[in-house]
Amino acid sequence: MRKLTDAIHDVFHAPASTAYRVADAVIWALILVSVALFAVDLYLGDEHPWAPALAIADWIVLGLFAAEIGLRVLSYRPASVGFFRSSLVGRTRAHLLGRLLFCLQPMNLIDILTVLALVPALRGLRALRLLRLLRTVEVFRYSNPFQGIARAFSDNHLLYTFAFSLVGVATLLGGISIYLTEAGASGTQIHTLGESFWWALVTLTTVGYGDFTPVTTLGRVIGGAMMISGMFTLALFAGIVGRTLLTTVLSIREEQVRMSAYIDHLVICGYDPGSRMLLDAVLQESDLEKTRLVIFTEGERPGEIPTEFTWVSGDPTKESELDKVRMSYAAAVLIVGSRRVVPQQADAVTILTAFTIRSYMKKKPEQDRRVRPLYIVCEILDSENVDHALAAGADEVIESTRLGFALLAHAVPMHGSATIMSRVLTAGTQNLYLAELPGWQESPVAFGELRRRLKERTGALLIGVREMEAGQDFLNPDDGLQVVPGHRLIYLAERPVLEP
Repeated sequence: MRKLTDAIHDVFHAPASTAYRVADAVIWALILVSVALFAVDLYLGDEHPWAPALAIADWIVLGLFAAEIGLRVLSYRPASVGFFRSSLVGRTRAHLLGRLLFCLQPMNLIDILTVLALVPALRGLRALRLLRLLRTVEVFRYSNPFQGIARAFSDNHLLYTFAFSLVGVATLLGGISIYLTEAGASGTQIHTLGESFWWALVTLTTVGYGDFTPVTTLGRVIGGAMMISGMFTLALFAGIVGRTLLTTVLSIREEQVRMSAYIDHLVICGYDPGSRMLLDAVLQESDLEKTRLVIFTEGERPGEIPTEFTWVSGDPTKESELDKVRMSYAAAVLIVGSRRVVPQQADAVTILTAFTIRSYMKKKPEQDRRVRPLYIVCEILDSENVDHALAAGADEVIESTRLGFALLAHAVPMHGSATIMSRVLTAGTQNLYLAELPGWQESPVAFGELRRRLKERTGALLIGVREMEAGQDFLNPDDGLQVVPGHRLIYLAERPVLEP
């Protein structure tokens, strides 16, 4: 007997077992059949010759559902039963109370209400079977918001119990009061307790159908009190729902990127109010028709963020969070240092983020299929941490503080140099670009000759070359320097004129 009960328990309450997966597949098939029967019945109507046969098939499916939910409830093992030593009465009470609470869980309650459609008077509940799709269909890959909503109700059941109890007490008091006031009055529309409770609930929720209205003065006073109570009740519910379901709503927003087709996008890790100018610069540099822009950091989206950016809340120093922004499909990552902490602490977070992203990418199968590896650019605030950022996996490090100070210092003896450099680094003016040796140019070629040809063909000014293997740059080299395919050209132009 013990083995049988254990087997039944595994079928309904052990997701890791084979029996559970088989039973789940069968239930899924029954749900599809049930929904199909419901749709055909609605389309054909009750007068169609097939209606009796469809009704029998529907009853059979609902009977199987009833057996399934019955076995699920009976095989449920309340946690308190095995946790406490108690008498036979105590164990019986724990079993009954535990199963009752289990039945009141949102998804189980939906299943039970669906089965009640077997009662002819409750035939309209058949439509609830559509909600059973939420229990088995894994629409959301990482987190199911419907399960999140159910968890929010479960975690905050005391708040919801208080709110619904308040509605119940107000409806009870209002309904009885209006019944005692209106039932014997001349011209009244309220004759039964059922009608009075309906009026109280409609008034309390501020719906106000108008099908029942008080005719006595005292009845109208009661109605006014119910209306005012309704305003407080709605405010209470709005506060509870807003407080308890916020996390679930945010998880749905995160799924937007997880489930999307985002690919070849730019991810910006880290944001504080001082980074707004960075976002404006990124917008100038980006082709929004080809590149999606995602900000990935902790906290809520500030109001000043441009609409072109998708905000995803999360911690980029945790590998488990990087799937939120489809990091393995991103083209590049900008890691921005925080100005709200000391430079050493900000750089430590930046270095950890770069290391985490590289570690994450090594574990992803997409890494080997990429045409271009993920490019990571880090902002470092303290020059001592540049080598650490490179060792952590950064492809390029920007020493923003040192660069700013160098521009300031150089502008003193060389007036206008800072302004010129700012224009060079700003999109829309003469900007700095790197590119491969163009296809129309044979190699090797002297630097001076290539500069002349590039100027004639494109208007761009060649100012140097980068040797990719050594990572060495040659700015304004001798005209006789031989440029070969292993070199990258460094040139100034209003826009990119060569393939990057």
